[in-house]
Amino acid sequence: MSGGGLIGGDAEAEVRAAAANLVAAFGAHDTDRYFAAFAEDATFLFPAEPRFLATRAEYEERWRAWEADGFRVLDCRTSDTDVRLVGEGMALLTHRVRTRLRVKGAGEEEELRERETVVFRRAPDGRWLVIHEHLSPEP
Repeated sequence: MSGGGLIGGDAEAEVRAAAANLVAAFGAHDTDRYFAAFAEDATFLFPAEPRFLATRAEYEERWRAWEADGFRVLDCRTSDTDVRLVGEGMALLTHRVRTRLRVKGAGEEEELRERETVVFRRAPDGRWLVIHEHLSPEP
């Protein structure tokens, strides 16, 4: 990994790698690796969630409730990824997301097609962590 605070090709590549790790962990339903990609103070807006989630801990709590109802991520793919470095140690990523989920038990699957905006911040240890995620249905 390149030195902290670099803006340019190396930082963009690092953000893309962090996003690829996030998507891979989500698609594999690897909860530990998935939530490790978020800062503790990350915020979340989801189309099916009636309220703003103000911390990673709140999202983790909702995730566990979804799992108790039979939720499981089966696959996740992205396309049309765009990364913009918007300041020292900050990046904005947008992409299209296709997610295949199991809902309400093993028999029901659903495919979601969404657009997503993800804001990354470089942590003091050099990792790029998500500080905001916003999903919306694909038109």
